Formats: sequence, C-alpha cells, structure tokens
Amino acid sequence: MIPVQGVATLQIAVLGLGRSGLTAARALREGGALPLLWDDNPEARARAEAEGFTLRDLAKPGAFDDVAMLVVSPGIPHLYPAPNPVIKAAWEAGVPVENDVGLFFRSFATRDWDSFDQPPRVVAVTGSNGKSTTAALIHHILEHANRPTQLAGNIGRGVLDLDPGIDGEVVVLELSSYQTELARALTPDVAVLTNLSPDHLDRHGGKGGYFAAKRRLFAEGGPERCVIGVDEDEGCFLANQMAETPADDRVIRISVERKLQGGGWQVTARKGYLAEWRKGRQVGSIDLRQVKGLPGAHNHQNACAAYAVARTLGLAPRVIEQALHSFAGLPHRSQIVGEKDGVTFVNDSKATNVDSARMALRAFDRVRWICGGLEKEGGLGGLQDTLGSVAKAYVIGREAAHFALGLKEVEAEICTTMEAAVDRALAEAQPGETVLLAPAAASFDQYDSFEKRGEHFTALVRERLGLDPL
Repeated sequence: MIPVQGVATLQIAVLGLGRSGLTAARALREGGALPLLWDDNPEARARAEAEGFTLRDLAKPGAFDDVAMLVVSPGIPHLYPAPNPVIKAAWEAGVPVENDVGLFFRSFATRDWDSFDQPPRVVAVTGSNGKSTTAALIHHILEHANRPTQLAGNIGRGVLDLDPGIDGEVVVLELSSYQTELARALTPDVAVLTNLSPDHLDRHGGKGGYFAAKRRLFAEGGPERCVIGVDEDEGCFLANQMAETPADDRVIRISVERKLQGGGWQVTARKGYLAEWRKGRQVGSIDLRQVKGLPGAHNHQNACAAYAVARTLGLAPRVIEQALHSFAGLPHRSQIVGEKDGVTFVNDSKATNVDSARMALRAFDRVRWICGGLEKEGGLGGLQDTLGSVAKAYVIGREAAHFALGLKEVEAEICTTMEAAVDRALAEAQPGETVLLAPAAASFDQYDSFEKRGEHFTALVRERLGLDPL
C-alpha cells in the first residue's frame, strides 16, 4: 500500500466505497489521516464499518465543517451532466476535491529513493481504445526483460494498493478520463495517448471536454517523454503542443495509418510491419503479422505505443520483439477462445463502442459477427465502411430488432440471446472464418458488465466445441 503523505491528523472525507474508494480510505488511514466515509449503498457502508472506519453522511448540512479534503471515486460525476450534490457541497464549503490518482502522485516518491541507484518511474497510459492492452503489454515486456514492474489503475489493482517503489522499478498505470479529469497531481515520467474517439460525452460535456480530460495527463505535470497517437486531429494537436522543435525527441509520434513526416522520433505500423524512425533513419523493425496475441491494426497501434515506451526505458528492439510473441492478450480484447475445423472464435466484449468494434472487425478477413446491446450515442453510422468483411451479423440484446435496423447492407439475424447467436454462428461458419463477439454497444441490458458478457460467450463457445473451460 502507498500511505498518503501530508495528511496526518487531518479529517478527510471519502465518497464512494468501491475498490478505489476503500483503498483510498485505507491509504489515508495509513498516512495518519482520519477518514470519514460515505456511500449511498448500505452494504458498502457496512463493509467500511467492519474495517473500523467512521461513517459520516456527507449530504447533511455542516458535514464539511471540519473536513480538509474530499476524495471521490472515479464513477461519481463532479461537473457534467450535473455535479453530485455532495461534491457541490464541498465546493461551497471551500473543501478541495481530489481522487485516488492525485493522492498516488503526491505520495509515491519517498525519501528512501535517495539511496536508490535508479529511482522508480511511472508510465501512465490513456486513450479511448487500447489503453488496457497497451498498459498490460508494457508491463509484460518489462517482466520479460526482468525489470521490476507493477501494473495498476483502471486495470488490475487500485493505484494506492501498489507496493512502495523499489530501486529501478517501473509502475505502469492505465488511466481513464474519469481518473485524469480530477486528479490534482499528474506527474508521470512517460505519458501515453493511444487514440481518441467520442466516448463518455455526457460525463465530459462533449468531445472537447473529453479531450481536455485526457490532455491533462500531459499538460499538468510535464512528463519527460510523451508517446502520442497522431491518427486523429486531437493527437496531432497534442503532439504539436508538447514538442519544442520538429526534431524534439521528447515526443514520440505513433501511427498505423500513414508514414509520418519530419525528423523526430516516430513508430509506425503499416501492413503489419512496425518501424522505428529517429532523425530520418530507420533504427528498428518488427514483423507483427505473426504475433498471435495482437491481431489487427488496432493491436498494432497498441504494439507501437508499447514499443515506444520500452525503447524510452532503454530496452533493445530484439528484446521487445521476443516479448511481443509471448504476449497472450487480455480477456475480452481480441481474445482467441477457441478454434475448430478452421473456424476461430474471438471474444472482444470490450468493444463497447462503434470505434472499437470497427477496429475489431478490421482485424479479420471474413467474420460471423455477434453484436448488439445498449446502443451508444451516435448510432451505428460509423460502422458502415467496415462491414465488407462481415458474412453475417447475429444480433443480441433486448432491442435486437432496433439494433439490426442500423446495420445497412449486411445480412442480420435477430437472435436476442447469446446462446442463440453462438449456436447460429457455429452452425453457419465456414473454414477460414472468424466468429467474433464485438458488440459495438454497452452490456447493461443483459449483463452486469462487458466482462460477464465475454465470459458467457467464452463459456458457450468452449462448451459447444467440447473444450475445457478457460
């Protein structure tokens, strides 16, 4: 655990007692603070009381009279679409509002570091799509190279649940826009933006607010090096802002759409080949086509970002290439869950929006596509140019009929349930085809989470194929 620094004897309110909230409360107590906890869920409050924490209803008048800070969980909106009443009460009382990520960055460095040969470093990864895979891939490469490393944030452990840093360690954090928008301290050594596409727009008041939340990771703390995907205008803008000169190698630009111009530091992947360029010269290359755990251009973008970070940390291209081949991928993200009679079954339940589904579809030549769920803002229009690889769509969800209407120029069968979709796709799939779960929609009409949806798909596939459970 990372004890929070600078809070001894202070009363700190904590709102939201999920994983990050309870971990923050423990880290505050470890740092000598007096946490006051609240959650609207009685079960969450009971769990906190069982750990000896003091509860305080933060919605009551005067709740902030003796409070020095309010720490909120990332899922609680603080501005859009409307401020949470407790957060608004903190504003009115002049109480600073913070989150666990900000507490981590103000507390991770300690005086013990003075005796280290190499102080720990922090790599923070954000973006609309691919940030989980990129963060996990960086962590995997470091483990392969026998570098001490920890992985946390939006993936794995909460940031304050990490162990204190050790000599030469690299901490890899996956950070969502919900986490970056509120943290008062954001000081990674290396900051990564994979890409940007519309998502969580109600939470951020539009795409501009969403980009602003991501941009804070770069603008607030001035990282030593920035790895930025420049296949969208926002990435180009950000890379331009962070660079002082055209050849400024503190910024590494990555792309999977075009050859980049200029004499700076660049990592690109085109037609399955990753290439590293510095000062106008190619200095490294990897054939990604045989890397089974990273199929498709979207995963090649993740590979570019992870490669760039690993090079920043001093690893050789051949070491990185070896690590890429041993990366198995993440559950629910282009995860191969079964193969039989020339048909491959892929679980990409994490493809909860149109852009991530488009990337998944582009990764395979001929697809039996299982899709559907709670449709997100903007509909399915952005998918139309990607459906040429789709042999047939099998639509699930409570509103499957409505979802199917948005699929133009592709045969779509309304299945409603995952069982029916898997059975129909399995019956019709031909050798060389891929049965792909990439819903392009949220899961909450039928499942508690995209993980539960992906687990159901995986279990059904492996049962139908006569394979052992994963």
